Amino acid sequence: MDGALDMSFPQSRLSHPKYRPDIDGLRAVAVLAVVGFHAFPGWLQGGFVGVDIFFVISGYLISTILFESLDKGTFSFGEFYARRIRRIFPALLLVLVVSYVFGWLVLLADEFEQLGKHIAAGAGFVANLVLWSEAGYFDNSAETKPLLHLWSLGIEEQFYIVWPVLLWLAWKRHFNLLLVALLLALASLYLNVRGAREDAVATFFSPQTRFWELLCGSLLAWLTLYKRAFILAWVAKFDRRMALMVGQTQPGAGSGWIANLLSLAGLTILVYGFREIHKGLDFPGTWAMLPVLGAALIIASGPLAWVNRHVLSNQVAVWFGLISFPLYLWHWPLLSFTNVIEGVTPDRTVRGVMVLTSVMLAWLTYRLIERPLRLGKRNGYWVIGLVATMFVAGCVGYYTYRSKGLDFRAAEMAAGGNRFDAPYRESCQALMGNASRDDWCNAGRGGSGVPHVVLIGDSFANAFSPMLKAYAARADRAFSFVQFGRGQCPMLLDYGPKYCREIAQKAHDYIGSSSAVQMVVLSANWPAYSEGKHFVRDRHIADADVFRASFERTLRSYRQLGKAVAVFLAPPVGAAPKSCLSRSFKLGHSKSCGLAVEKARARDGNYREFFLPLLRAYDAAYFDPFVYFCGSRDCRTMHDEKILSIDGWHLSEYGGEYLAEQGHDELALIFRQVR
Repeated sequence: MDGALDMSFPQSRLSHPKYRPDIDGLRAVAVLAVVGFHAFPGWLQGGFVGVDIFFVISGYLISTILFESLDKGTFSFGEFYARRIRRIFPALLLVLVVSYVFGWLVLLADEFEQLGKHIAAGAGFVANLVLWSEAGYFDNSAETKPLLHLWSLGIEEQFYIVWPVLLWLAWKRHFNLLLVALLLALASLYLNVRGAREDAVATFFSPQTRFWELLCGSLLAWLTLYKRAFILAWVAKFDRRMALMVGQTQPGAGSGWIANLLSLAGLTILVYGFREIHKGLDFPGTWAMLPVLGAALIIASGPLAWVNRHVLSNQVAVWFGLISFPLYLWHWPLLSFTNVIEGVTPDRTVRGVMVLTSVMLAWLTYRLIERPLRLGKRNGYWVIGLVATMFVAGCVGYYTYRSKGLDFRAAEMAAGGNRFDAPYRESCQALMGNASRDDWCNAGRGGSGVPHVVLIGDSFANAFSPMLKAYAARADRAFSFVQFGRGQCPMLLDYGPKYCREIAQKAHDYIGSSSAVQMVVLSANWPAYSEGKHFVRDRHIADADVFRASFERTLRSYRQLGKAVAVFLAPPVGAAPKSCLSRSFKLGHSKSCGLAVEKARARDGNYREFFLPLLRAYDAAYFDPFVYFCGSRDCRTMHDEKILSIDGWHLSEYGGEYLAEQGHDELALIFRQVR
């Protein structure tokens, strides 16, 4: 900008990479893979790696601009970030505003609260960090987060903030730019490979474990800019040799061999990645090298390679590439809102309609908003206006989050205690010495003094805490308890991965050292563990025999400590509780929110056949929620217009209170040993 009152930009001084339609075609491959995975995951299980392709493309194009502009001495931070704002903000703002308005109309208070939080995170380009902090057992499923996909935009924007500054500083001090990019890429790759084994969630969302993908594009940009002559000479030599090998001797014969091989190899690698990579792998990790390598090879092959020229540069592919950014922004909110409204995954027809709608909205956004603002008159006031509007959007989202979802806007939906919040929790620091977001502890609830009952287990155990609190309030005599739990850990001795064994042993030590503790209550998602539970965090698998041995070992140990033992069996699971509530907007016909008892029994499995004889052998009591939730045909999902489960698996706070009331006499018999 030149002068305080002149808000128009001069002629752009930043370099503009030569347009390559094949790169737009590669964008089309990336976005269609992501959309296909989200809409029809069974058809394209590895489609989510399209995001990794986007990272390589972004790193390549942005670094080309930076390298050329620094070389010419025309680089400007102001112009660089103004261009980024004009490219990203218009479409993003539109999606954020539409999501907020639609959420106001149809979402429950806790859903709208979460949406407000994610709008603030998306506006501040820290969605990846916020989603990382949310990850946990009681976190809402991905399908109910309309702005979940903004995590990748957060990583890209964080790269755009960090990389130009580092590159400019290195250039000013005459450092080797290739060496800088290479060292940073290797460091990020190392953190990625190591982190995928130790904490896959953190590695997925962390910028430092993802930057290597964008930096691979940066390395490719450096090579094509500064080693172009050397590469072309080597390619020509290779092509001549290949021509001689196949008997082509005329001048110019064999040109394009290396380019065609590179593009074909890149496409093959991408197809293999789409087919073989799936959510169950330690991703990103080493698996992310496949889409990164495939994308890099296709870009490196150049626009004249056969695949690039005839497949990626065709008009349909280029058209999808041009609308790829708004299509990425639109498709997931449409699919996610549909899932939220229906309460269950919508059928394929509805999902197909949402995909077509997102394509239409993407084209309109590109033609009417993105393209005019990006390519129109370069006016600094537009940039300031976009930044100010984004700031306001972030503030509105944050206010919505801090105001608990503005539940006054839909009194009929908020009434009756129908907030889908996880039960209260407190820090497990007293037990573990440190706090973890995966721990749920309720210390001293429902009584005073030293607790006489200890409830241990995974998130199912935590969901029983409101029941014990409600029972204590109705008990004829003093009743106090403490609850310790960690997500996906049944708290059995010497069972599961390290993070489960440590808290199980700590709880055992606490119980053994306290003479006041008279009873131990075990609760967990027994059907899952008894069939061989898949531990998400480190892919540890414990088979049914290991589980049974650990369960019996735990019963024996607590009985040897002189403690009474009780087991809370798993409640019926599989309902879609949110589909029970009336919303102001519905898609298609109304679906029943009931849970057939046959379905509930099938999900419950046959663990009781092993449990009940063993419990009798160790003189252990048990409490069965099925008796109070299920009749001969259906299982109850609501009572007095209140939800009994927060997600179809875990009891809601009201569900616990309901169970305490209905099962009070049975609980009194179980706890009669506690004085």
